[in-house]
Amino acid sequence: MNNFLYPIVNPRSIAFWGASNRFSSMGTNQLNSVLDLGFEGRIYPIHPHEESVLGLKAYPTVVDVPEVPDLAVMVLPTRIVPQAMAECGRKGIKHAVVVSGGFREVGGAGLELERKLLGIAHQYGIRFLGPNCLGVANPHHKFNVTFLPFEGRPGHIGFASQSGSFITQMFGYLRRYHIGFSTGISVGNEADVDIVDAMEYLATCPHTRVIGLYIETIRRGQHFIEVARSIAPHKPIVAYYVGGSEAGRQASLSHTAALAGPDELYDGVFRQSGIIRAQSIPELFDFCWVLGSSPRMAGNRVIIQTHSGGPGAAAADACSRTGLVLAKLSRKTREKLSPLVPATGSMNNPIDLTFSKNPQDYFSVIPDILLQEGDCDGLLAYFLAPGHIIRRTMESMAIPPDQIPQRTEKIFDDQAKSMADLMAKHQKPLLGYTFQSHAELYVQKLLQSGVPVFPSPERAARAMAALVDYSRVVDRIKSAA
Repeated sequence: MNNFLYPIVNPRSIAFWGASNRFSSMGTNQLNSVLDLGFEGRIYPIHPHEESVLGLKAYPTVVDVPEVPDLAVMVLPTRIVPQAMAECGRKGIKHAVVVSGGFREVGGAGLELERKLLGIAHQYGIRFLGPNCLGVANPHHKFNVTFLPFEGRPGHIGFASQSGSFITQMFGYLRRYHIGFSTGISVGNEADVDIVDAMEYLATCPHTRVIGLYIETIRRGQHFIEVARSIAPHKPIVAYYVGGSEAGRQASLSHTAALAGPDELYDGVFRQSGIIRAQSIPELFDFCWVLGSSPRMAGNRVIIQTHSGGPGAAAADACSRTGLVLAKLSRKTREKLSPLVPATGSMNNPIDLTFSKNPQDYFSVIPDILLQEGDCDGLLAYFLAPGHIIRRTMESMAIPPDQIPQRTEKIFDDQAKSMADLMAKHQKPLLGYTFQSHAELYVQKLLQSGVPVFPSPERAARAMAALVDYSRVVDRIKSAA
């Protein structure tokens, strides 16, 4: 891959400053994160006194390392970072991650120190992330240099953030939904590498299907817009902006010295860029989830499938509030549904079954019919499958108790696979929502199969609307080209 960030995100060898055998230090924790994920490259701890660090042979200076490492990682006191950068330059190292803080974000002498650091890097042709960042998490490369151990599995969300710890705090959150990062990049103060550079890398990353951004400021406004517009028709971009309020502006300034602007300005920037804006952190990842895993929507017409009136009405209201339209069922579709919907049910959309003669129809025949409807651009399905009811039914059928868990899991596996197959068959998004815990086995099976399931109809509807917005973004950019 011909991108200068590639060796930072996919290093084969690392020189690591700041780790020791003192387990409370930040550098030690970050090196432990690299080791915990099973990094397969070579690691060279740099330590002036220790002969080994965390079981690895240590070197008193980087000059003593037997090769020129791809990447330098620095978790050092602020005052000696420029010296370490100069040593990297003399060694021939061309890429670095500067975790250390205390630079521009603190003002005064910190600002001068950052200028000095950047000057040294330019002198030796070094490109670096930071300072005041946590670096990179790339589970596809088994590389995580952040403070917390990586949780979960490699995913499809490429993420660039002006907050370092924000990336690490999303590890467990994404794991619960069976999604994950393809690569997470913390840019910190953006002294050298900024969020535009990170976007350009993620646009070329083969594991990334959608790009998420956490933004406190945009420093290269026009270039940001141009790069985003070139990427958006091929990979969706979702951004969460912090700084539109006075409190947000002050927090951003003290965090990374970011000069935030008003919400209206960023609304315009995102609109020109073809970026989908999220209004909350959960929404940022909801949008990334569906945009990276669901088919495109041809329009904004939605069918709601439920077996309970209340959740169906709540979803209808949520759809209306987000600009989605409830599709009108054709006569042909109604004829197909008629034998499957009881007299107590409704075919008026929401399709409220109340119950069905064959419960499996809810996960196969019925959604198949609905997705065939010409006026349907996407399906929202309410999921309720209490495991204890299934187990109780099996007990009444005299099924041996030791066979019930396995049979229950098989039922859930089949139902989840059926829903996932229908989305692939019809190339229309199928999103679920439930009020059950996401720890329930049935919900876990749906997530494992690739069916997004949200904890409320409102979040499901907003995610569906993001799919509509993205289709309009692509059409608008292509028509203007």
